[in-house]
Amino acid sequence: MQTAGLALHTDKYQINMMYAHWINGSHRTKAVFEGYFRKLPFGNGYAVFAGLERIVHYIESLRFSDDDIAYLAKQEEKYQPEFLEELRRFRFTGNIYSMKEGALVFPNQPLIRVEGSIFETQLVETALLNFMNFQTLIATKASRIRQVAGNDTLLEFGTRRAQEADAAVWGARAAYVAGFHATSNMLAGEKFGIPTKGTHAHSWVQTFRSEQEAFDIYAEVMPDQVTLLVDTFDTLKSGIPHAIVTAKKLEAKGKRMNAIRLDSGDLAYLSIQARKMLDEAGLSYVGIVASNDLDEGTILDLKAQGAKVDTWGVGTQLITAADQPALGGVYKLVEREVDGQMVPTIKISGNPEKVSTPGKKDVYRIISKGSGKAIADYICFPGEEMPPENGKLKLFNPLHPYMRKNVQNFEAIPMLEPVFMNGELVYDLPRLEEIRAYHNAQLDQFWPEYLRKLNPEIYRVNLSEAVWEVKQRMMAEFMDMHEE
Repeated sequence: MQTAGLALHTDKYQINMMYAHWINGSHRTKAVFEGYFRKLPFGNGYAVFAGLERIVHYIESLRFSDDDIAYLAKQEEKYQPEFLEELRRFRFTGNIYSMKEGALVFPNQPLIRVEGSIFETQLVETALLNFMNFQTLIATKASRIRQVAGNDTLLEFGTRRAQEADAAVWGARAAYVAGFHATSNMLAGEKFGIPTKGTHAHSWVQTFRSEQEAFDIYAEVMPDQVTLLVDTFDTLKSGIPHAIVTAKKLEAKGKRMNAIRLDSGDLAYLSIQARKMLDEAGLSYVGIVASNDLDEGTILDLKAQGAKVDTWGVGTQLITAADQPALGGVYKLVEREVDGQMVPTIKISGNPEKVSTPGKKDVYRIISKGSGKAIADYICFPGEEMPPENGKLKLFNPLHPYMRKNVQNFEAIPMLEPVFMNGELVYDLPRLEEIRAYHNAQLDQFWPEYLRKLNPEIYRVNLSEAVWEVKQRMMAEFMDMHEE
């Protein structure tokens, strides 16, 4: 969870490239990189950007310690002592623009833009991608689950299955950003102010002479926070009947049991039977919590089967993003300094989807003033002007330019916010509740067909004509240079 002391949280080739630039005298050359992903995760219609808070703390604390320098001095590359002294003095002095956390984002649009010397923009690549890729992935998974769960309560239960402590804590935060209501992780609760929830384990029941004794003692200790795990022995014949007895004892004391929890078996059938048994006992206020390797698919299926579940505890499948454990975000050089001028640069690939879009770019969300809904995202160079009031904005598919659409009566909302300028933080990090509210507002801007779990409609992400023309020209120039 510590963000300080992460200067070496980078790939070795970054240090080697920095060293080569330093030896070459090109380390102060200006450069612009953009971070983005090429393909939406989980077959979803959108992704949820997350990770900016950790990126901010990382940049603020980016220093090479004496121990870092000593470690680098031992490397096989035998870096010159003067280079290591350059690293000892290192501070980030560039600019960073970023999407807001909680924003709905799409393939091939800049999520984060880093401007500065090649020395500093190269160093931060690995950490920025690490933070952005993981948290965006988990936030997207959580948002998918939120879409399926509707108004039900969602609890993040993934800590014990996460890939170590950092993933558990920051993953819990990402899930909360995207709509989960609480986490079982106490450190995430303390660090971020996320509400925490928990019940008890099967071992609690096994510790006592009987299930009834275990339930009664638990209720005596925490009479206002009683959720009982009822599947240790037999859910219908033992667990629920004993929970009902405990609930009645609580009622006699003027208290109410919160819920029972189901953690195994046929959750649809068991929840239906449990609801019937609780209602017949006059305990209609007692909720039903379900856990056990849940995700958006199983929750959707359980709902289709009529499951009577009020709260879902989601762990392994969420915190590990089990069906797609990596986002695949990339960080590409789009502009560099040549003879004192900034010029666009392009990466050419045999895989067409890997050809980068040259030039420093801004992203605008085009919102219809009539419906208040998003029409498309528009990627353009910073110097480009939007059409005047009531003017037409031409949108065309960059892969299929004949697919064109002109829009009027729209609002163009800039999506990239200045975060660091000349190394100084200029962005006020919002509170977590503000990020959640922003995410909800983002969802409200989109028609349901873009948000649905199955076969979502593809949202338009369009290049301006100027950006498209530069990309086409640079690809053509490359091909002309390499003709046989």
